[in-house]
Amino acid sequence: MRSLTWAVAAVVTDDAGRVLLCRQGRRAARWALPGGRSRPDETPGQAVVRDVHAETGLTVEVVDLVGIYHLPAAPDAPRAGRAGPRPDVLVHVLRARVTGTAPAGVPGGGCRLSWHDPGRLPEPVTPVTRWAVVDAAAGRSGVLREVRPRAGTGLPAAHPGLSTAHPGLPAARPGDPAPAACGAGPTRRAGATPATGDTVDPADAA
Repeated sequence: MRSLTWAVAAVVTDDAGRVLLCRQGRRAARWALPGGRSRPDETPGQAVVRDVHAETGLTVEVVDLVGIYHLPAAPDAPRAGRAGPRPDVLVHVLRARVTGTAPAGVPGGGCRLSWHDPGRLPEPVTPVTRWAVVDAAAGRSGVLREVRPRAGTGLPAAHPGLSTAHPGLPAARPGDPAPAACGAGPTRRAGATPATGDTVDPADAA
């Protein structure tokens, strides 16, 4: 059985409804929501506030939970050194809003930041990012979703065994139109979220 590791990410939007994405300076790096690793002594909300500030320099406050996204490791993923097979990743994605003013200069995390229309995300983008933006743009909260990269494409595919939204909300599909602003429309508040663990490469997850 594969191990499970935990991460957090934030859907942060501006007044025009654009979503903030980060791209690390590595070659072939993918665009992702800002976020990172969870620590054993943090709630998902505390982790996302800390990670977003470390990565972007922005101070944010949590609004609600978009969803929890399970990203299984690829069956043929290489072993991660002596630690054994790469773990599955569970990502808490939270809506957050910026408080205060944006910092001057380049963020300390080495992240390349830019704002994007949620209906026209740049490529390449991580599977969790793509699905989380779709769900946030549709106004969903409390989504539980398992995502896998679809073979031969960069599009995520929801696993048939776990792809549910809050009661009364339809499941998202990659072709669904997205409203102009993330979080537009009615939302449902999610309940309490599980505690978090540690160690994940956020570039592979969020």
